[in-house]
Amino acid sequence: MRIVTPSAPDPLDVSGVRLAYDTVAEDYANHLPDTRAEAPLDLAMVDAFADAVTATTAGRVLDAGCGAGRMSRYLADRGCRVEGVDLSSGMVARARRDHQDLVFTVGSLTNLPFPDDHFAGVMLWYSIIHTPPAGQGRIVAEVARVLRPGGHVVVGFQAGEGPRDVSAAYRRFGHEIELERHCYTADEVALQLESAGLREVCRMVRRARGTERDDQAVLLARAEQVASGHRDSGTSVPSGRAGIDG
Repeated sequence: MRIVTPSAPDPLDVSGVRLAYDTVAEDYANHLPDTRAEAPLDLAMVDAFADAVTATTAGRVLDAGCGAGRMSRYLADRGCRVEGVDLSSGMVARARRDHQDLVFTVGSLTNLPFPDDHFAGVMLWYSIIHTPPAGQGRIVAEVARVLRPGGHVVVGFQAGEGPRDVSAAYRRFGHEIELERHCYTADEVALQLESAGLREVCRMVRRARGTERDDQAVLLARAEQVASGHRDSGTSVPSGRAGIDG
């Protein structure tokens, strides 16, 4: 008898995440239409990012893992020229409907549909949480590729260790989906950024509040200034704040 050993799951396989968010897109957008889920400390970090991006440039920003566009709107209201990208066509359709003055594209964080050195800033707002550790480097490498030298990146995520099953949070909306998110420490994320030439500027880690299950963290980093205009990329998904559950 031949024994077949099952292969390890592909850390960059986003098909399950895409299906989950296509399924819940309308309820997700209705439940989180704006920044009501964010604490003042969270938004202070986003404001610092927006200020840094708009200080010396036109402020072209990529909202990577934009979901239905609520954080894209927040950045646009602070002077950023925002484009959003998300792997879920359902989320992007809702973003286009709700924010018709902004541009949204369907695409993967591991293969961003933009040229090198294109953005002054990239936001990853709870966009890395559905990618396991083995796939994080690929996301960060793509962010570094599309970010201009001297540009900034802001990353929001649940702080901690290990995976969490968040499927149950959507059952109260009538959705039977499978969805898992991953917690990371601020040091882990900082090291990933560092590997792609993105140097930490500051971080915020706060305790869970309300219905949140984990602490929350935000890191602000800056791309190295290099004479050639290119950075070494690290090697080795995404969407919104799977934050109906915190």
